[in-house]
Amino acid sequence: MILIGLFDSPFTRRVAIALALAGHAFEHRAWSVGADFDRIREYSPLGRVPVLVLDDGEVLTESSAILDWLEHEHPQLGLLPATGAARREALRLIGLASGAADRGVAMVLERIFHRPEARSEAFLARGAVQVEGALAALDAARAARAGRWLVGEAMTLADITVACYATYLKDAVPADLSRWPALAAFVARCEALDVFRRHYAPFYVPKPKGAQA
Repeated sequence: MILIGLFDSPFTRRVAIALALAGHAFEHRAWSVGADFDRIREYSPLGRVPVLVLDDGEVLTESSAILDWLEHEHPQLGLLPATGAARREALRLIGLASGAADRGVAMVLERIFHRPEARSEAFLARGAVQVEGALAALDAARAARAGRWLVGEAMTLADITVACYATYLKDAVPADLSRWPALAAFVARCEALDVFRRHYAPFYVPKPKGAQA
């Protein structure tokens, strides 16, 4: 099994953590969508990560599709609650974190590919509102929970996703998680776990277009 993508990608990272929790050993190819675009496209025509190549050669792309496969392969893991309000809440939290991460990626790309005078400040401001709104909602959800995890009594994909995506936003946007203390404390506790530490890479910040050498 081969997992393609850098661990500074929150999408690749959440897949790696889930695979590790499921006991799947994998070869990690730390390929960048910038430097290794053509190599990635040999497996995925979009040239995006993560990409998971199964032992039989089948190729899975997009983290949600990979994790859907993993959930069905290992239902005993309880990656998501099976039914009902708990499942809806887990999906709600995943949706909030995913939307915020998508906005964060768009903001980073705006800064990288556009010279300062060509950037849309309105676009960046709108993205900041979206990111901060999602983080505030995640903070409220965490503050309302007395238990260790976001949903139920065991780690689920909601916990993995929220922690990975919040860390990405902290590193890449950057978002000051201290503004949302319940969320910040939760993320710090997850990031202290060995499985999170083993599948982490600092976010690489490319030099923005137009920056001085």
